[in-house]
Amino acid sequence: MKDYLIDTHAHLDMIEDPFSEMQEYGVKKVVIPSVEEATIDKVLSIANSNENIYAMLGLFPSEAKAYTPELEAKFIELAKNPKVVAIGEIGLDYYWDKSFVDLQKEVFAKQIRLANKLGLPIVVHDREAHKDTFDIIKEVGCEKVLFHCFSGSVEFMRECVKQGWNIALGGVVTFKNAVKMKEVAEAVPLENLMLETDAPYLTPVPFRGKPNKPAYVRYVAEEIAKLREMPLEELIDVTTQNAERFFGI
Repeated sequence: MKDYLIDTHAHLDMIEDPFSEMQEYGVKKVVIPSVEEATIDKVLSIANSNENIYAMLGLFPSEAKAYTPELEAKFIELAKNPKVVAIGEIGLDYYWDKSFVDLQKEVFAKQIRLANKLGLPIVVHDREAHKDTFDIIKEVGCEKVLFHCFSGSVEFMRECVKQGWNIALGGVVTFKNAVKMKEVAEAVPLENLMLETDAPYLTPVPFRGKPNKPAYVRYVAEEIAKLREMPLEELIDVTTQNAERFFGI
């Protein structure tokens, strides 16, 4: 029985005191995503400094123009570090800027191929781009996929799960008006579910409006357990095992 939580997605490089209250809230392990080349060294430095912190390598969709053969070569070299457990966060984002959608798609596909080459799972950012995200993963192919901060419908979740892909839910599920996310939290098969904060963003109730931190993943767990009418301990056990298996940690 696993009696500790894993935050599968927290930007520790953006947080002033990232490990604050983790122990008190029962959070033991954290995975840090990469989003831009400039902060990759910092992300890896944090992961290397603590036995329970792990890192991903990747470029965020908005950084697609910065993806070069040289950067890919750097990723291949850095991935030799055993603390690197995934390629992420990678994907598509049509919310902010649609002016280079084709490049986003191209770079997303390249990073999936890189993950396959390195034998690593992918952690996907998908904002208002569900169909294209789904189609590219399916077309390129990838064995281990995690949709970070899932924002799709129950129907879309079911299509992803049919492919064997995984769903991570965060603080949004605690928001009173987040009806769709609550429905997903109730319906997603337990074996496909993981927990995250996306700290310092998307802080759960009761701290909404303040900076998020990994400790608060416990509030995500509590809300989902309540929605599913199941013991919190069972939800923690299953989601922690899922995360450990997925990331090999």
